[in-house]
Amino acid sequence: MLSILQAIWQADGAFPSGSFAFSYGIEGVVALRPELDQAGLAELAATIIRQRWLTCDRIALVKAFRAAGDLDAIADIDRNVEASTFGSTMRDGSRRNGGSFLASHARLGDVMALRLRGAVRSGICLGHIAVMQGAVWQTMGLSEMLAQLASAYGVASGVTAAAVRLGAIGALEGQKILRGCLPLIETLVAQPVPEDAELSSFVPFLEIAAARHARADLRLFAN
Repeated sequence: MLSILQAIWQADGAFPSGSFAFSYGIEGVVALRPELDQAGLAELAATIIRQRWLTCDRIALVKAFRAAGDLDAIADIDRNVEASTFGSTMRDGSRRNGGSFLASHARLGDVMALRLRGAVRSGICLGHIAVMQGAVWQTMGLSEMLAQLASAYGVASGVTAAAVRLGAIGALEGQKILRGCLPLIETLVAQPVPEDAELSSFVPFLEIAAARHARADLRLFAN
């Protein structure tokens, strides 16, 4: 029960991990497609989960979880995430989000977060959010399955919350989109992650939107 409660705590949008400052590229998408409606955003959220989280973030998370505190292995996974993320805004956002995640856990006295924060500051690790989550959550006692569920839910929740804050959809529409993501997440997490799984990501429209967003004069989100 404690492991489940820990996962709920970590997936809660109120946890001060810094993710509220990131739109996962949604702000750029809304700027390009202001007519985007609930159906379009639901499709986009599912695409992000399938074509970015499942094939890149999830694999990085699981590999970092299985590394069981081995900083050399975690650093290698971190570098692979960097190489697998095409757009600089998405790379920077992932690292900044990971830094905020570590900062919160370090202030809570988490030993692994303190080690990782030192590794990032010294340049050993880059601090990508999925990698940092996998490493820290493993020491917190979450199971590999719960860590994946918390990660995927955090992405889906972050995407919908960003769309609501931008005024693209209403709060209830956002909840409908989030609810629709849950069966998809359950299905995808049920698939095992092989030891030799390679990271990949294919969300070109999102990366283009995020790159354009970086040059905007007025922004609500960092990416």
